[in-house]
Amino acid sequence: MIKRAGEYNIDRNENMRDGTGIIELNHLLSKDELEGAGRLFSEIHIEPGDSIGYHIHENEQEIFYILKGEALYNDNGTEIVIKPGDTAICKDGDHHSVKSIGEETLVFIALITYTK
Repeated sequence: MIKRAGEYNIDRNENMRDGTGIIELNHLLSKDELEGAGRLFSEIHIEPGDSIGYHIHENEQEIFYILKGEALYNDNGTEIVIKPGDTAICKDGDHHSVKSIGEETLVFIALITYTK
């Protein structure tokens, strides 16, 4: 199976997880296409100053791989700047948030897989 650029479902979520602004999710695979292994595999775009709010992951983990821009990443209450080439992992039971900082759009791949 091949999915070509322009064939992805796109969602735009406002104030996602009590964050700020509009978060764009380009779904690279649907939940059904992940065949029970997880629920999200998307390229996410966040404009400078916008964010996904602080939240917990239960019975799953989320992985971010930063492609472009800079992010202020909150890892269980500890804030750290992450940049292109960095990977952030939010394990089962952990909390996180992400905010686009700097002057360009933050772009990253997000993958949520089930742990139980």
